[in-house]
This record gives sequence, structure tokens and C-alpha cells, in this order.
Amino acid sequence: MLTAFVPRSQARPDAAMLVRIRPPVSPRAFDTPSDAGGCITVRWQLSPDDQPGGKLVEGYGIYRAEEPAGPSAALRVNSFKPIDVVPAGTTEYKDSSTDDAKTYRYRLVALSEFENSEPAETPVAQSSLQLFNLNRLNLLVISIIISGTVIFYIQYLKSGRQTFIRKIAGLEAVDEAIGRATEMGRPILFIPGIQDMNDIQTVAGMIILGRIAKTIAEYDTPIEVPTSRALVMTTAREIVKEAYLAAGRPDAYSDDMIYYLTDEQFGYVAGVNGIMVRKKPAACFYMGAFFAESLILAETGNDIGAIQIAGTAMPAQLPFFIAACDYTLIGEELFAASAYLSGEPKQLGSLKGQDMGKIIAMACILFGVFLATLTSVTGSSAILEVLEWFRSFFSVSA
Repeated sequence: MLTAFVPRSQARPDAAMLVRIRPPVSPRAFDTPSDAGGCITVRWQLSPDDQPGGKLVEGYGIYRAEEPAGPSAALRVNSFKPIDVVPAGTTEYKDSSTDDAKTYRYRLVALSEFENSEPAETPVAQSSLQLFNLNRLNLLVISIIISGTVIFYIQYLKSGRQTFIRKIAGLEAVDEAIGRATEMGRPILFIPGIQDMNDIQTVAGMIILGRIAKTIAEYDTPIEVPTSRALVMTTAREIVKEAYLAAGRPDAYSDDMIYYLTDEQFGYVAGVNGIMVRKKPAACFYMGAFFAESLILAETGNDIGAIQIAGTAMPAQLPFFIAACDYTLIGEELFAASAYLSGEPKQLGSLKGQDMGKIIAMACILFGVFLATLTSVTGSSAILEVLEWFRSFFSVSA
């Protein structure tokens, strides 16, 4: 509503009571920095009559005019049109309805109940697109730090030196589960989730399947991989075939190891449960995205006495796997499995570098908490200035 541009009272006071309020001071308009264009920022100092307690100014009216070029510049007179009203105490306004191809000029008027101030006019301004958003400079610095740690650890491990990688119990138990199935002469069951290959959890499960397939090819242990997506079946066949070839046992591979059941969620679960009950696998792997079927699968595997290793990034299903399985890969442990199992320097270096980046981020958070606590206890202005800089640097602007 732009009604505040005119006095609200129809009854004018006596001349002795009438007070002409003063306009805002030093208005200026400029292209809004670090944006995608189409926005001009108007900034000013408060009117001398806009003061705490008994102030006369009730708001500021903002007018805008397109600035013509050349001899037609005289047409600018009376071309200002109202665009918005802001409350008293405001010193900045962002006009996000500008055209980058046009030049604008603004006028600001201090508003009161009976009388408005003379207009204060800004120089011309034009909006434009910025190539870099400096409000996201913090992300650039953090990205450089994390990228630097990743590159450092990749080169460090390529040189033949070792670094500490936290043991993941579920991945450490993979060979144990395969060995148990081999000794018992019973198959291994691998479930790659119920999502298609466009899900990152399914991709992570396929990587683990390749590692398992290479080991069982050496031990000549049978494996069953029922899938609920045709593309997952095709991908799994290629991965297992490559694993058998790498192990020197291409003749032992058969497409019948990996097969398609159905896309229907509970139809797939019923089919897998039937396979479990009939063939009684000694080891069951659940690696991928799971939903309501997670507990049904895990309970059936537990009932037949199989050693079970699960891994998923679905938070709602983790409690069921933790309760019913022997080992569970929680969240990002599933995605770290390829690096953990391969031992390849590039993958391990990336994993270690990302972990160090998280440590650096946590250290920054703890440092900020320490500064905030110290400021509240001591009231030091110097610490407050450091804290404000820290907060402005590590907060991402919208």
C-alpha cells in the first residue's frame, strides 16, 4: 500500500503548529553487489527528525524514474513514480524490479502525519550481473582447504606411506561371512536395495558386490543376487563377471547368479524371503536403499541363522537393521566402503582428506563457541569484534 505517500489527516494544523520535517541525508543508489542482476540498492542516512523518542518521521517514501539519455534528459521532470514505503529507522532499500539495460534515479521523501519533507535525490545507478558472489567467499576458502587436504593425502599414500583409517566392523566382517558360507557349503545372498541405478546407495552397493564377487570367485562359493530393477540386474551381471575374470575364474561365472524378480516392493520381498527359506544362505548382505521391507528381510535372515551385514543411508531403516543384523554400515560408511575395501591410494586419500576437512570445520565451530562464551563472560569488545568477523565469514548469505 502506497497511501502513506500523502498526509493521512485531512485537517491541517495551525501554521504555528506545522513543522516541516527534514529529508533523509546523503542518499545514494548503486548496483547490488554479488547478485544475478536486476537489483539496485538505495542507501541513506536517517532524517535529523527521525530520532528515538518523540520523532516526527513515520516512514520514507521511495520514488523511481528511468533516466533517459541524450537530449531527452529534460523529460525526466515529473517522471518519478512511487514504488514503496519503508518504516522509520530504515536506512536501506533493495529494488529488485530493475532492468539491467536501463539507468535509474531515485528520490526519497520523509513522511509524517501532516507534512512530508522535500525530496532527496540520488545519482543515477544501473544494475548488472556479477560473475562472483563474494557472499560465498567462505565456501571457496573451505573448498580450497578440503581439496588441498585430499590432494595432500593422495600424494602421501602414493609415496608408499601409510595413514590411519578407522576400522569399520561391517566391512572387516565381509571376509568372515564369505568364509563361513564357504565352510558350510551354502550360498551367499546379496540384496542391492529396491532402487534403480540412479540412486547413489545402489551404486555404493554395486561396488561392494564387486569386492565380494572377487573373493567368492577365488573360493568357488555360490552367490544369489535377486534384483528389483532390470538395469540393476544388468549392472550387477557386468560387475560380477568382471570380478570372476579378474580372479582368473571366468568359466565359473553364470548369468543365472543374478536375476530379476519384480519391481513391486512387497512382491520382491516375498520372492526374496522364499529364496531365503528354500536355499538357506549362510551369509546375507543388504547394501543399498531400503524402505518398509528392511525388517522383513532381516528377520527372515535371522530366522534361518545367517550372518547378516547391512548398509544403508536411510535413517528410518537403520534401527531395524541394527536390531536384526550382525553388522550395520551406518550412512556414509556405506559410501566409504569402496575406498576401504580397495586400499587404492586415490580413494583412500580422498576419504582421509574429506575426514580432515570435517575436522577443520568442527574446529572452527568449536572456536566460535569458545569466543562466544569468552565474550559473554568477560564482555571484551575486542573478542566481540573477532567473533563478529568469524560469524560473518562462516555464515552463508542467502
